[in-house]
Amino acid sequence: MWRGSAAICINEKNEILMVAQEKPNEPELWSVPSGGVKENETFEDCCIREVFEEMGYIIKVITKVIERNTTTYGVDVHIKYFEAEIIGGGRTFQDPDGLILDICWKPISQINDLKLMFEDEREILLNYIKAKIHY
Repeated sequence: MWRGSAAICINEKNEILMVAQEKPNEPELWSVPSGGVKENETFEDCCIREVFEEMGYIIKVITKVIERNTTTYGVDVHIKYFEAEIIGGGRTFQDPDGLILDICWKPISQINDLKLMFEDEREILLNYIKAKIHY
């Protein structure tokens, strides 16, 4: 089973930090920054590392939002989503895996309109936004 972490970062403008990747015949699919847990790494440390590796931001994990088991693209997945706050660094296009097309802040009002890499992530984000921001 693949184990991973994802970061939900929302700024003061009610924008969410997102990354665009592409799959064959599916350009620009969006998701929150995420990645796989390495050996001897906590889920929280994975979350911090992945955001820095993919985007150049230094984050602080605030709290776990949700933990779930699912199947994505035929792979069994155990993932933890964390609320995170940016505390340093800056937008730097870093792509160690060669998969990223773009990184940016998307208005939370656009979540329903984005083509997401992981469709079940939409519900997680909308529930978080509704509870946290009273959107």
